[in-house]
Amino acid sequence: MKLNKKLVLATLSLAFLQAGWQQSNACTNVIVTKGASVDGSTFVSYAADSHDLFGELYYWPGKEYPEGSMLNIREWDTGKYLGKIAQAPQTYTVIGNMNEHQLAIAETTFGGRSELRDTTGIIDYGSLIYIALQRARTAREAIEVMTGLVEEYGYYSSGESFSVVDPNEAWIMELIGKGPDNKGAVWVAVRIPDGYVSAHANQARITTFDLNDKDNVLYANDVISFAREMGYFNGKNKDFSFADAYAPLDFGAIRFCEARVWSAFRLMNPEMDKYVDFVQGKSDERMPLFIQPEKKVGVRDVQNIMRDYYENTPLSMTQDPGAGPYGKPYRWRPLTWEVDGVEYFNERAIATQQTGFSFVAQMRSWLPNAIGGILWFGVDDANMSVYLPIYMGMNGIPHELAQGNGNMLEFSWTSAFWVFNWVSNQAYHRYSHMIGDIRKVQSELEDKFAAYGPVIDEAALALHQQDPALASAFLTEYSHNQTRLTVERWKKLGEFLTVKYLDGNLHEEVDGEFLRNAHGNPAPAKFPGYDENYYRRIVDEAGDRLRMIEVPQE
Repeated sequence: MKLNKKLVLATLSLAFLQAGWQQSNACTNVIVTKGASVDGSTFVSYAADSHDLFGELYYWPGKEYPEGSMLNIREWDTGKYLGKIAQAPQTYTVIGNMNEHQLAIAETTFGGRSELRDTTGIIDYGSLIYIALQRARTAREAIEVMTGLVEEYGYYSSGESFSVVDPNEAWIMELIGKGPDNKGAVWVAVRIPDGYVSAHANQARITTFDLNDKDNVLYANDVISFAREMGYFNGKNKDFSFADAYAPLDFGAIRFCEARVWSAFRLMNPEMDKYVDFVQGKSDERMPLFIQPEKKVGVRDVQNIMRDYYENTPLSMTQDPGAGPYGKPYRWRPLTWEVDGVEYFNERAIATQQTGFSFVAQMRSWLPNAIGGILWFGVDDANMSVYLPIYMGMNGIPHELAQGNGNMLEFSWTSAFWVFNWVSNQAYHRYSHMIGDIRKVQSELEDKFAAYGPVIDEAALALHQQDPALASAFLTEYSHNQTRLTVERWKKLGEFLTVKYLDGNLHEEVDGEFLRNAHGNPAPAKFPGYDENYYRRIVDEAGDRLRMIEVPQE
């Protein structure tokens, strides 16, 4: 079924208006249940895609608090003070977006109806995540904590989709406020069936849901009645769709958001290519909330999904003029732009240059929590980052990832964020030349982690059975050392790229050793130039202005 073209054009303007928040809050989550993974792990991924977010690893050690203690709430995005709430008597240790019980929470902002934003609320979406991680042990507990917090203190942010995953269950919860001075939120949470995978990317994805399935569906008592009251819905309860009521689809939501879900889905099941018309705004056959993968999914599969930029699809970013002479799959912001009064847009893939940090959280039910929980953590653009093994048994944060080691306006050569940005910002301008060198080192490091993993698990388990503190010390040393060695290796990579591609030339090398002439001096540089397609573009635009001609002779 084809979408009405006039409707698409009408909603395009709305999409462009919404693109402002999508540029700064444009994240992607991929969820894999136990039965869908190769080893019985659960996975959830996240890319924190803010242009202003410094990539660092958060850490809150578990504590006990005296009665009457209060917790200051500051908005995660801006640092704005929002108010105080009662502190919990006991909190759990949190490293990044996972806690000591192997509970992980991620999010993507869908915005939704702007009139439902309650700026008088105290709890913003970021605080909601990290407070819940400090107070909950399971996904179901986290949903209870999160919805209870916004009910008691009010919800400050716009609409959010949350991934809430523990070693046994994976849920998506979508939540939006009820407007100024109307404390609380309307929400629905759906458990992803075992054996299935799901994803969301800045667009509400829960449509209709089973109102009677209390084991797999949770929701606010007024989620439907409030929509009726606001005029968002007037049908039968069984036909109520959360997404259609609180965040209706438009072209921007489809192309900038749902397209990323499609891209993740198709990498796990090629049959999802049938939705290519939908993500191009040519069909209204929307995708399901969850699908079965073609084959079992591993941690490396999820990591590579987070590196996707629509390659080998009709949305490829490497073929049009925006890719430049080196096939760059990136577009500098703004996301939308105008020429001669006509509005256009750039694609928005999963991998993007403005990522502050990303991760793939792996939860393993058959191991003690300290060993079973691994936050595979990377900084900067996932496509050119390395996912580090951060075990939940650690008792401190590596210096290279720690808060205070550099910031968004202060460079540090020992900060992973800055070293990885230094390399990627070289590659953005010579992408097709440099990406092979980057992939080589990226694979070298991640292959090493994969090879070490079973041995590290076995050693940590033996130590844990002897004394959990010994296992914690061992895992801390391992994660810290691998982080340090990775940052050092990436800095060497950056130095290598600078030399190899100096001044647009190419210094040839074999296995990292640059070639020299017979006298020991550098071999003459090569001139790689551009590919034929790019030269043709130059000729098409410049015409005869750059053509070599015969000069008349006297």
